[in-house]
Amino acid sequence: MSQTSEFVDAHGVSIVYDVHAAEGTARGVVQLLHGVGEHAGRYGKLIAALTAAGFTVYADDHRGHGRTGIRQHGDPAKLGRLGKGGLRAAKEAIWQLTGIIRAAHPDLPLVLLGHSWGSFLAQMLVNDHPDAWDAVILSGSALRTIRDLNAAPLNARWEGAEATGYEWLSRDETVWREFDEDPLTTNVPLLKLFGPVEALKLYGRPAKNLGRDIPMLLMVGRDDPVGGPHSVHKLADEYRQRSGLTDVTTLVYPDARHEIFNERQQQEVRADLLAWLDTHIPAR
Repeated sequence: MSQTSEFVDAHGVSIVYDVHAAEGTARGVVQLLHGVGEHAGRYGKLIAALTAAGFTVYADDHRGHGRTGIRQHGDPAKLGRLGKGGLRAAKEAIWQLTGIIRAAHPDLPLVLLGHSWGSFLAQMLVNDHPDAWDAVILSGSALRTIRDLNAAPLNARWEGAEATGYEWLSRDETVWREFDEDPLTTNVPLLKLFGPVEALKLYGRPAKNLGRDIPMLLMVGRDDPVGGPHSVHKLADEYRQRSGLTDVTTLVYPDARHEIFNERQQQEVRADLLAWLDTHIPAR
């Protein structure tokens, strides 16, 4: 069971979000952050698994994206453009939704789950508000440095006469076709969507001495061109050594590309995520 709502951010943009109610008694809430050029509607199987496991899921279409972007710009060709306030406004709108979630569920543990760009926003938000979430899951993430976050064309290693441009997402050709045919997605590269000034604001590192020991799960495909295992292992080390986190788990999926929730072993990925949540947010 889901319900669509909206709120108005500090710049007057209406942010559309869905609330997917947990089956039975809720044991926690997951705040889901999607990646660049896409929207929350692409996470149906993951959301269904989470609600079946007792989690209520809140998932917004970020600034410039999905239904929010269509309302904001009125033109599908402008999807992905953040608009006034840029990256900071996109991040603050997510934080505004966190406040809405906390007000609605003050007694339930809150998990932050970010994929790709959503994971970078999650890293920034954890730096700003380490007390807000009880657990953090980052998928398709990277250490946000020039060396460790790939800014080159993400499909470069798969390019050829038959390439669609979507091979980097998954080995599943259905994923490529569905992304291409989705009226709420765009394949325009992040650098072009955001512009160089806003794109540079993505760089940063985990904060020193967060002051709170948050359990963290990092999940990545071995063939993910955004950061990949090397970058994600470095990110995990920074959370341990700089931020002082003691419970940081990294899972690497052989042959998987960027969208592990849409990969051929997606059932294994979901099972691993739920098993980790069972350990950290036990059923009541």
